[in-house]
Amino acid sequence: MGDRVLYYDGSSIHCMGAAGGIQWSVPVGAGARFSASDRNLVVWLGTDVYVVDGNGHTTYNASQDGAVQFARVCDNYCAIVYGEDTKPVLSIRNLDGGAVDSEREAYERMLLLDVGFYGEADQYMWTLAMDVYGVSINTVLNTFQVGKMNTGLENLGEYLAYKVIYDDGSLRVFTTQQMYSFNYKAVRDMSGSQLVHGWQVIGVDFPQRGSANILLAKSEQLNAGAGLSELRVMTGTADRRFDVPNLCVGAAVQNGSIYAIAGNQIYHTGITRQQFYSHQIPLPEGVRVTRLIGVTSGGRAIVACDDSVYSVTLPR
Repeated sequence: MGDRVLYYDGSSIHCMGAAGGIQWSVPVGAGARFSASDRNLVVWLGTDVYVVDGNGHTTYNASQDGAVQFARVCDNYCAIVYGEDTKPVLSIRNLDGGAVDSEREAYERMLLLDVGFYGEADQYMWTLAMDVYGVSINTVLNTFQVGKMNTGLENLGEYLAYKVIYDDGSLRVFTTQQMYSFNYKAVRDMSGSQLVHGWQVIGVDFPQRGSANILLAKSEQLNAGAGLSELRVMTGTADRRFDVPNLCVGAAVQNGSIYAIAGNQIYHTGITRQQFYSHQIPLPEGVRVTRLIGVTSGGRAIVACDDSVYSVTLPR
């Protein structure tokens, strides 16, 4: 959550500073799920939805008309998907719960996969849905102007679309085969497609200006859990490959740099360079990193070492 870390202990969600120390906690009960933006948190359990701001204050708490499948939140809106699997209802609300829009018919006989907001002041929204009742499975991208109108629809085909990134005025949609590029109305840029078969997005870095740096790793290495040996960064039309010095448990991209973690080492390089530099992580003797959980906006890696979690400052 920006430069903070959220964790759920089975009864409450806690917000910690990146260097440690609980800032606030929200009791939500057992079996809850949640999603967060840099500034807000949305929690769902059964038919109940809670929206929590960055200070830990609940701004909306209400029961929906059906079991909540998932929810997403941004700086201005919350999207709630509830109801039956293939008869979902999409409800858009302000962060204080005021109704903005609702869609009950567009996703009839479809599985809603994900929802996101984009554009200045989050005025646009995309959805990914899967048609499972057609002759063949088809993933569909819809774009909307929030509270006003449907701006576009695109059939993506049978390959699963799993990631949408709003990058420098374009929507980059990643499937297990291809990356497609669209404008805000879901009109495809035919020159913006790139083959990504065998690769999976694991991180995104948004610079203040210019295109996002999108980090990918080999799908087979991620699935096998054997460690990462090769990374790929896509920036606009540039496509770069990197060989990591040792098998790593995870990698991240931030502020124009790539970080890969193995054992008690952080390997660091710039996106426009190829040579990695090694930095030792100051862990207790005999402790090794077993998983990279994530990277905060302030430049700290949150890592797991078996059943312990550490916050590590990333080298510059």
